[in-house]
Amino acid sequence: MRVARSLQKGQQTRAAILDAALGLASHMGLEGLSIGALADVTGMSKSGVFAHFGSREELQIAVVTEYHAKFEEEVFFTAIREPRGLPRLRAMFERWVRRVSVEVDSGCIYISGAVEFDDRPGPVRDALVAMVKAWHAALHKAILLSVEAGHLEADADVDQIVFELHGLILSLHHDARFMRIPGALARAGIGFDRAIQYYATPAGLQVDAALKSSKNGATRR
Repeated sequence: MRVARSLQKGQQTRAAILDAALGLASHMGLEGLSIGALADVTGMSKSGVFAHFGSREELQIAVVTEYHAKFEEEVFFTAIREPRGLPRLRAMFERWVRRVSVEVDSGCIYISGAVEFDDRPGPVRDALVAMVKAWHAALHKAILLSVEAGHLEADADVDQIVFELHGLILSLHHDARFMRIPGALARAGIGFDRAIQYYATPAGLQVDAALKSSKNGATRR
């Protein structure tokens, strides 16, 4: 029983340290993380923090993994409750945009991490790349399902659509966070509409129009 309590306490402590590390990384980047900085924030000793994360690199990888888990929970797992096809793809993009809008005052670890580690091979970069690839794979599948549902043309360039949607997010992050340009969120939505309209079938356009109409109606109510 004592062993179980000790393990549970250790897990809770590690989770608290990781939560603090995630907050620091969001504002300072992964390179801003250190055992010393975390000790100051959590009120623990350096040796206490080190006992849960044996190295700075291990800590950075744990933060990337935790960020991805939260991203999946907020964006992916909620969006896949929507019907397959454009409703699900739109939900994924809109929740992605919502996530970025919340991070305007802190920062997206995927984006800041790409800047920090784009030319620095190693385990941290590998972890970041793996997480982004996992999200791209989810988008890729959602687009393929939109084709199967008859919402997008059979010859739709799936890789191009993923590229364009990710490009919209990068532009949104740049204009909203760095440039502080008003209306960036709306422009991201317009960009998504244009990308989808280019590849959509008549049936897909009808489904998407009905979806937007129902959302606008719910908003007005």
